[in-house]
Amino acid sequence: MSQKPTLTEILTVPVKRSLSDEVIERLRDAIVNGKIAPGERLREEVLAASMQVSRGPVREAIQRLEREGLVMVLPNRGATVARLSREDLDEVHSLRSVLERLAVCESIKHADAEHLDRLAGIVEQMVASDNETLTGPMAAELDTRFHQTMVEASGHKRLIRAWLDLRPQIHIFLLSRNVANPDFREHLVRGHSAILNVVRDRDEARAIEIIDDHMKGAYVRVMNSYPPEP
Repeated sequence: MSQKPTLTEILTVPVKRSLSDEVIERLRDAIVNGKIAPGERLREEVLAASMQVSRGPVREAIQRLEREGLVMVLPNRGATVARLSREDLDEVHSLRSVLERLAVCESIKHADAEHLDRLAGIVEQMVASDNETLTGPMAAELDTRFHQTMVEASGHKRLIRAWLDLRPQIHIFLLSRNVANPDFREHLVRGHSAILNVVRDRDEARAIEIIDDHMKGAYVRVMNSYPPEP
């Protein structure tokens, strides 16, 4: 005999994503994962035909990704995938550092066993991946997933929204700057393990010190991959 559904199951409204949201996510993923290269033109008619949609959702997606910093729209030239510069890196780093410091402090107060288990699982994946199997996309995904999980553990809704708005640029910096090299992999494993431990120990003072050091180390490694400025 089947079990009677609960009131919650009866009344829950299925969440349906709009066509615009689907187009935004597909285009964002293509840019973030390097399938559409920096500087490449984004022609509405070509994208619409390839995704079998009208040009309206594509136009909305381009406008949204321009706000996220992944697309540039220039007069008489149309839309292109943004080339993230040293200045972009500096701005993303300065903003991210503030968000991550708040996130680690709030996660110390609010993280539960499930959040800690998820963080530990991501660290274990990093440790289990050797230098040959840990590809650039995999390293970038694990890194952003760890920090997003910590941000979500904070329970701070506005912080979460701000971090998610920045996430695509964080990911694309990591992806384009060889985060899978052995030195960077060691930095990720060591830093994330230390962050996990201080969140578990609820040690806020130590957490701030560790997250600041981790952010600075990541920034320096990515910055060093840029050619010297003239």
